[in-house]
Amino acid sequence: MVSANADKGFSYEITHAPETGLARAGVITTPHGQIQTPAFIPVGTKANVKTVLPEAMEELGAQALLANAYHLYLQPGPSILDEAGGLGAFMNWDKPTFTDSGGFQVLSLGVGFKKVLAMDAQTFRSDQVIAKNKERLAHVDDEGVTFKSHLDGSMHRFTSEVSMQIQHQLGADIMFAFDECTTLHNTRPYQELAMERTYNWAIRCLDEHKRLTDARADKPYQALFGVIQGAQYEDLRKKAATDLGGMSSSGIEFDGFGIGGALDKDSLGTIVGWVNSTLPENKPKHLLGIGAPEDLFVGVENGVDTFDCVLASRIARTSAVYTMTGRYNVSNAPYVRDFNPIDDECDCYTCKNYTRAYLCHLFRGKEMLAGTLATIHNERFIVRLVDQMRQAIIDGTFQEMKKEFMGRYAHKSGQARD
Repeated sequence: MVSANADKGFSYEITHAPETGLARAGVITTPHGQIQTPAFIPVGTKANVKTVLPEAMEELGAQALLANAYHLYLQPGPSILDEAGGLGAFMNWDKPTFTDSGGFQVLSLGVGFKKVLAMDAQTFRSDQVIAKNKERLAHVDDEGVTFKSHLDGSMHRFTSEVSMQIQHQLGADIMFAFDECTTLHNTRPYQELAMERTYNWAIRCLDEHKRLTDARADKPYQALFGVIQGAQYEDLRKKAATDLGGMSSSGIEFDGFGIGGALDKDSLGTIVGWVNSTLPENKPKHLLGIGAPEDLFVGVENGVDTFDCVLASRIARTSAVYTMTGRYNVSNAPYVRDFNPIDDECDCYTCKNYTRAYLCHLFRGKEMLAGTLATIHNERFIVRLVDQMRQAIIDGTFQEMKKEFMGRYAHKSGQARD
């Protein structure tokens, strides 16, 4: 089963699917190459994965990278990337690329929770929620969002049309429709309002995407994914999936779908299952902003094809590293004289060449190389883990793999999992 737009260089094919459940393995084809799915897509927010060369990301097995439209709009500007030949050419990355829409900044700048997507749905409800000691930098209305730049305080306006124009100039193989990303603290009436806005914005994104695709026919085709919102409510999630899954405007449909919004970690599988059992089967599904090891298993078994998240690189810069038996901080005292690799089972450049003692020394000495080596390891760990999930689906052993991994994996610090 192959999705549409193969004649334009974009398609999705399911290659393996168990008789029961939603997990599947497949292939996304883009003008810049294929992505074997399920796959983890590392985040290079400003056209780079912090501290790591793009060439290193290729060596550690990354099949694609995702960049942030909002940040690249502010600096250096989308026209510069367009002139450079697009995001991939600009950053010397010849594999597939993704860009998000800027919609997440409605959440992160609007309420000040930064990158927090996994929340507790059982806490307070307020539509004026704002993180402690934070200023609201984004204001939403029915037509779009007004942002105050976190760089210089200048004011900017994002609409569906502007998001599409920016992303077309950035030139990624896969783009996301502009949406309003809410928090789990918002009331249900506000979730309904935001979902209606996202629906209306999605139609406008399709229209502008068609206009720009025709106007830029000399450029490689860029796929557009609709974004499913609805928070923790089953009826809202299913309605959004039904509405966007069947949406057509200007003679085109979405090429795939992103599952967005803040997600209650305890209900992650349930929510993703609602969405993916409702969306068209033959189109790829991307889970936005989720990347903890245990959450990746939940996503894959509920039909997610691709993931992106900053977690692996962000925690690496604080000395937190992944292993098959848990996560720990390599800068801690037990590792001062530990001459073993970060993880005996890892095949990354860092683990092949450096010891825990050396990483501990670098972090304690505040050396920049510390972040580089830890990021290489963490990104390889997550990319490889999802690759192993894909192979397990193909081999028919996914549930056994999940059980074995989850039986071993725990934070050595004893703290809660991500």
